[in-house]
Amino acid sequence: MEYIKSRIRDVVDFPTKGIVFKDLTTVFKDPRALHIIGWDLSQLYRDKGVTKVVGIESRGFIGGSILAYEIGAGFVPARKPGKLPADTIRQEYDKEYGKDVIEIHRDAITPDDIVVLHDDVLATGGTMAAAYKLVKSLNPKKIYVNFIIELSALNGRAALPDDAEVTSLISY
Repeated sequence: MEYIKSRIRDVVDFPTKGIVFKDLTTVFKDPRALHIIGWDLSQLYRDKGVTKVVGIESRGFIGGSILAYEIGAGFVPARKPGKLPADTIRQEYDKEYGKDVIEIHRDAITPDDIVVLHDDVLATGGTMAAAYKLVKSLNPKKIYVNFIIELSALNGRAALPDDAEVTSLISY
């Protein structure tokens, strides 16, 4: 993980003053780093029967798609309102710097699915908690939660349900 950490860029005062943003675009553009992330993510879930990976807009689409491909699962995008073309369900939530809404297609997850929810960074946990509620409302067999980076000082795990099995590749 030291190689991955060496590729993460800190962006000060983004998206608002006082925030130090952990930018993974510098990781994603590096072929070796991208391969390492794909491999490490897949090793966490390869033998767990995962049928769907839900990636959260937008950087969660990258790691989520790679993970889904590597383990032979389907990919489901969780998006901002109005971006999905068919019937959706939605969840409003508080972010670290405002309110937001997340949606998925109503038919994206079935009771037979085992799901990994993936996003790039766990900060305060609001986005993932909303995605978890959405997916849980569709009654899958199991839900796993995964991040590339966890900002542990922000205690984002506390926003997630007690039954959420959470993993992160890197913790700051």
